[in-house]
Amino acid sequence: MARFDRATGRYVHLTIDGHEYRVYFEESGAGIPLLLQHTAGGDGRQWRHVLEDAALARQFRMIAYDLPYHGKSLPPTGIEWWREEYRLTKQFLMQVPVTLARELALDRPVFMGSSIGGHLAADLALNYPDVFRAVVGLEAAAYTPGGYLDVFYHPRISNDFKASVMFGLMSPTSPEPLRRETAWVYSQGAPPVFKGDLYYFSVDHDLRATARDIDTSRVAVYLLTGEYDWAATPAMSRELAEQIPGASYRTMEGLGHFPMSEDPERFLGYVRPVLAEISARGR
Repeated sequence: MARFDRATGRYVHLTIDGHEYRVYFEESGAGIPLLLQHTAGGDGRQWRHVLEDAALARQFRMIAYDLPYHGKSLPPTGIEWWREEYRLTKQFLMQVPVTLARELALDRPVFMGSSIGGHLAADLALNYPDVFRAVVGLEAAAYTPGGYLDVFYHPRISNDFKASVMFGLMSPTSPEPLRRETAWVYSQGAPPVFKGDLYYFSVDHDLRATARDIDTSRVAVYLLTGEYDWAATPAMSRELAEQIPGASYRTMEGLGHFPMSEDPERFLGYVRPVLAEISARGR
């Protein structure tokens, strides 16, 4: 008898800045909507283990999407995208989950993302506090300069190089098959995408002067960071949390930059209490 995953996938059409994007997403569960954002250069496959969690599926409608130009979300046919450099900006990135929430008629979803998704969690809390009931930022920081480098998109450097860098961002104690799987996803990204995503990560995202303006009475803010992450370190995430009145922070021991994919069971041990608290607030 065939065995199937819990998650099912489909496409939704999002209009952003006057252009239509065909965006792929997978979902599992029912209840409070939970949008799941992947890391720079990755795609929604990073969340596949979390989508299979039966306990979360009983309380949350989990939705893991591929950003435009990532994974199964192909570049838009209405733009001559090959004539310009791919560069992910804060304004465009914020509009993706906001538009997705509107098109799927989600009632004040929870947002959770890692790396650029962790940064995005804080940017959404600042700019769209009435759209989301809570944000969970994984591997987030106020500012992470220095990553937007030409070396990440060069004809003499293969995607294997990007994957090897990502391998070094993970915890050495995470299961090797899952670390290899995480790196495998990176080896499949379109060549310009990782560098272009790092424009947001290292240039366009900067909350040093505005993090204090996030109002956690309107949107709850939770930050969690793996102890082995050297791109957005626990110290950087803790500093961001201290700048946001009412935000909470916790270091995830034994995890790195990709907690949801490199060791999902350990990660779920940290995130389940956070989501339970968010659920209780909703009641």
